[in-house]
Amino acid sequence: MLHLRMIVPPDRTTSAIALIESTVGTTHLVVLPGVARDPHGDVVMCDTAREAADELLHGLREMRIDQDGSIAVDGIDLSMSTRADTAEREAPGEGADAVIWEQLAEATHEESTLSFTYLSFMGLATMIAACGVVLDNAILIVGAMAVGPEFGPLAGVCTAIVQRAPKLAARSLMALLIGFATAILATTVFSLVMDRLNQFSQSMLDAQRPQTSFIWQPDLFSFVVALLAGAAGTLSLTSSKSGALVGVAISVTTVPAAANAAVALSYGEVGQMWGSIQQLLLNLLGIMLAGTATLFLQKRLWRTQRGRLRHRLRRG
Repeated sequence: MLHLRMIVPPDRTTSAIALIESTVGTTHLVVLPGVARDPHGDVVMCDTAREAADELLHGLREMRIDQDGSIAVDGIDLSMSTRADTAEREAPGEGADAVIWEQLAEATHEESTLSFTYLSFMGLATMIAACGVVLDNAILIVGAMAVGPEFGPLAGVCTAIVQRAPKLAARSLMALLIGFATAILATTVFSLVMDRLNQFSQSMLDAQRPQTSFIWQPDLFSFVVALLAGAAGTLSLTSSKSGALVGVAISVTTVPAAANAAVALSYGEVGQMWGSIQQLLLNLLGIMLAGTATLFLQKRLWRTQRGRLRHRLRRG
């Protein structure tokens, strides 16, 4: 269940209440007339099943309540109420399958914002991966994958395509491109410094690396894994399964490929650098294709389910 708390302009309170009461899966309606001061209005609260939330939020935004008032949404960890149980049963589908597009857009907007923290995580993850590449250490590679924040902008691109939001798409692509470019540049400098300290050497890069050589040797299998990871990552975002997202992060070689490209660039190894860039682009493309397709499929399935519910309610 989700809890909605709204400040509603007085002239739209009646319409908002009517929308809430007509939305299947909503209960615990509370109206406090005139108690809001900034902005001035009525406070309206209710609980709604996750699978009913997107339709309700869409209707409230059409009333411009988010612009002239406010809408806040909180998750409910525990709700001991017969009415809440009934609302969840009546709502269409399963909560885990529901996509709350407003929440997804907000999350991807935050994750795809180009910031000092984002660039820092990208740079640090790529430097860790560079150490893993040179030492042929799979543990360091996995650690770098988990630290990398690149899935946020990737999800932002997918969401923007499905929602037809060009501003979000441009912001996400900019964060992705600038993030990787900055990380590669910083890691190239890091590699040169480590070489001066006799910690890195070209012989280590050119040596047989059975644990990490796949990073700069892209093939069809890499693309298949990227497709699977893109679908799994998108599902983890839409269902709020953060644990699954961590698993996705350590399954694709985006950050390690950027790291290998940076180290190869520092030693003038054009072959390895180009192979790493191909691996990086292949993985990014696979994730975006699969993520976008997954969101389109979820949107279509959810619309079909809602249509069946409305038809059943009209017949009833």
